[in-house]
Amino acid sequence: MTTHPRGVLAPTRRAFLLSTAAIALAGALPGFSFGDEPKQGGTLTVNIGTEPPVLVLIAHTAGAAVYLSSKTNEGLLTYDFDFTPKPLLATEWKVAEDGLRYWFKLREGVKFHDGTDFTAEDVAFSIQALKENHPRGRATFAQVSSINVLGTHEIELLLDKPSPYLLTALASSESPIVPKHLYEGTKIPENPHNVAPVGTGPFVFKEWVRGSYVLYERNPNYWEAPKPYLDKLVVRFIGDPAAAVASIETGEVLLSVGVNIPYTDFDRLQANPALGFETRGFTYTNSITRAEFNLENKYLANAKVRQAIAYAIDRNFIVSTIYLGHATALNGPVSPGLAAFFSDDLPKYAFDPAKAEALLDEAGFPRGDGGVRFELNIDPTQPTGAYKQSAEYIAQALNKVGIKTTVRTQDFATFVKRVYTDRDFDIALEGMSNLFDPTVGIQRLYWSKNFKPGVPFSNGAHYASAETDRLLEAAAVEPDPKKRFELFVDFQKQVVTDLPALDLVAPDSFVIFDKRVVNHTLGAEGFGYNGADIYLAS
Repeated sequence: MTTHPRGVLAPTRRAFLLSTAAIALAGALPGFSFGDEPKQGGTLTVNIGTEPPVLVLIAHTAGAAVYLSSKTNEGLLTYDFDFTPKPLLATEWKVAEDGLRYWFKLREGVKFHDGTDFTAEDVAFSIQALKENHPRGRATFAQVSSINVLGTHEIELLLDKPSPYLLTALASSESPIVPKHLYEGTKIPENPHNVAPVGTGPFVFKEWVRGSYVLYERNPNYWEAPKPYLDKLVVRFIGDPAAAVASIETGEVLLSVGVNIPYTDFDRLQANPALGFETRGFTYTNSITRAEFNLENKYLANAKVRQAIAYAIDRNFIVSTIYLGHATALNGPVSPGLAAFFSDDLPKYAFDPAKAEALLDEAGFPRGDGGVRFELNIDPTQPTGAYKQSAEYIAQALNKVGIKTTVRTQDFATFVKRVYTDRDFDIALEGMSNLFDPTVGIQRLYWSKNFKPGVPFSNGAHYASAETDRLLEAAAVEPDPKKRFELFVDFQKQVVTDLPALDLVAPDSFVIFDKRVVNHTLGAEGFGYNGADIYLAS
């Protein structure tokens, strides 16, 4: 990281043109459309189902934490539903025509929750920390060669090659800004403020009662007074599906997001006049469900075994029977929600148990005693709901072709440690976010350089392909949309052929909310935004 006096730019970057789409007027605030006059006060109780291991996503991508991290630690930008960037901690920005310089004017008068002033030094430190420690940040900021502080509230990023997705990667949940004075000189992934956050956001962390809830209180010194409108935010972890439904129906919980709600309860919940269902606000995440293979396993290292498993599983059965139609079957790693990069022109593994049996024989694993070829374990990311049910179905399907498969369940933190630190798994059934761009959301899962034991939600398969790496790295810096799409199609064909993971379904995403909760979803980030505008109507 280098620091220059205000106004001193690297010589090769002096001349640049402004990207019209990337300029915001100083002091402008997000142009969202609100309802009636906001009401001050009240407590919002939210259920996110799974308890995350951290509360700030500076060095982690724990799924449910996306709804928490942003409430305390804001990013530079926020986004409309169409991904138009809006000011947050940055008030102005300019992008050079060649895509190699990003300039930001930062908001003045902002303080961290401990009273310390927010400055460009915090932004520079945070971006470097994300680049070095965040599972996706390695790819997101890979081309950032220099982070230059130009003044107390002015900063520039200089890139070696274009990163066409970068301006969309600066949301609070994806690229949070942390206080340099509390993180500098520490091991970022182990910093105690990852579980007791200090940020600039509208809510101040108060306590985390493990296994139960996190309590936040209104930030009285928030930079956008009179926001936030809520006095308190209570985030609960009700993982049991029946209890989660009961909490909604009794009004114990006013908003549920990312929760394993039984699909059999949907009709009744949707008929409740006090409740609403919101399906917008998930285009920043675009989650899918996949079965990741541990390629260090002697059986799964064989491509024919992986192909046999793919033929043994009926994804349409998972959609119709487990999700009751609230999901889309997948043939590749890109969600249909990521329409600009989606292709269905890929190799297919249609449900064909006989073909699975033949491939297992060819691989040299005939049926033995009791008809068993070999044994595997499958670990669902959550111990209840659709993940567990899908794992149980997959185990049954594999047992039918001679692979004795055992379902192991554990809490989320144990799952993460088992798969990414201990590497004590065979098949991990997990949800993964494509996010808003494949370089940010998908590359981490297949890029050989992102095999980092101990770093969650990275290349857990330990997959390494020179051709896949080439395609991913070329697409990451390709500014031409058509050429970039073609590179990502070739990438999809390559990984579907190699099959380090079997992509299963793209579940429908939704927020269930009491209709008194206003402004919970205002843009592409959904409830993953900072929540400053949420209020409770009478």
